[in-house]
Amino acid sequence: MFRLLTAGESHGKGLVGVIEGFPANVHIDIDEVNKDLARRQKGYGRGGRMKIEKDKAEILSGVRGGMTLGSPIALLIENKDYANWEPHMNPISVEGETTKVTQPRPGHADLTGALKYGFSDIRNVLERSSARETAVRVAIGSFARQLMKVFNIEVYSHVTAIGGAALEARVEDIEKIKGAEGSEVRCVDPVVEKAMIEEIKNAKEEGDSLGGIFEIHITGVPRGLGSYVQWDHKLDGKLTYNLMGIQAIKGVEIGYGFDNAQQRGSLVHDEIFYEENKGYYRGTNHAGGIEGGMSNGETIIIRCAMKPIPTLYKPLKTVDIATKETVLATVERSDTCAVPAASIVGEMVAITVIAQEFLKKFGGDSLEEIKKVWKDYISI
Repeated sequence: MFRLLTAGESHGKGLVGVIEGFPANVHIDIDEVNKDLARRQKGYGRGGRMKIEKDKAEILSGVRGGMTLGSPIALLIENKDYANWEPHMNPISVEGETTKVTQPRPGHADLTGALKYGFSDIRNVLERSSARETAVRVAIGSFARQLMKVFNIEVYSHVTAIGGAALEARVEDIEKIKGAEGSEVRCVDPVVEKAMIEEIKNAKEEGDSLGGIFEIHITGVPRGLGSYVQWDHKLDGKLTYNLMGIQAIKGVEIGYGFDNAQQRGSLVHDEIFYEENKGYYRGTNHAGGIEGGMSNGETIIIRCAMKPIPTLYKPLKTVDIATKETVLATVERSDTCAVPAASIVGEMVAITVIAQEFLKKFGGDSLEEIKKVWKDYISI
């Protein structure tokens, strides 16, 4: 079973990822992993840290000569900013007095995390709860993406809304969605892109932050990933669970989920057709490629809503946990808007889930074994 684990703090020595159950004999291009890490760091509205961190993944184990070994894979992403934070973040010894963070940010894990774990210093919470952790999930997702590409499964994303600027209609043309790579905010419409940038610019000038919506499209997924036999085997459940685990994601929709809820069934359900050379297919894709908890062979479409980042340069009121006085929240270096970056994280989290379910369905110890089972299945 393909499992993953991450470790590391935002300003610690680095981020670590461990992958277990990844098959042997899969070619891994480390340049592709680093390209995906670079994609995560782009986007209009990112903060000053992106000028410091130029993320690179180092493979510590589980790969030899560019080929996976079937043994656990360990990855390291060094935090370049650790040099500036070592006096505060050294795992063994913190030299001298360090200033405690005691002013929790509304909308962040700060207060509840400190109360849950009994911390008097909120830095113990904010370092791990930071979205910096998503860098290593992108690296792991890049491994999954390279594996899925062997089976003609691809993942794409684009931003549909930032603040009040939004696309008027859904976009399902994959070639058009690919064009998001050339946009500063990953928007396929140049006019809406300008409006999004203007929204971010205004929020930054006002010391505020912005959220938005991004959409993920996964093509080439074979029928039958996931299952209807038990509630926790459902593919849409697993995708939404994992995507909600991305920092600041507060809503996940499969296909036309919320629109479907306001329509009659005759306008919602995708009619089924059959052609000899094509097999079964749907005339529309309102279900977003998943029916009964299983992939149905159509493109999987997922929308994610990201709330505005909790760190504001004009901070909100809060309560100091040391004095219980009303104060202004802590200001940590942050982005004004990270929706474009979150769409890359969403891509990698989603393709990781697809890879996990794919290996559950077609799994073997080596790529060659998996190919045999997969070829037999898709020929049916």
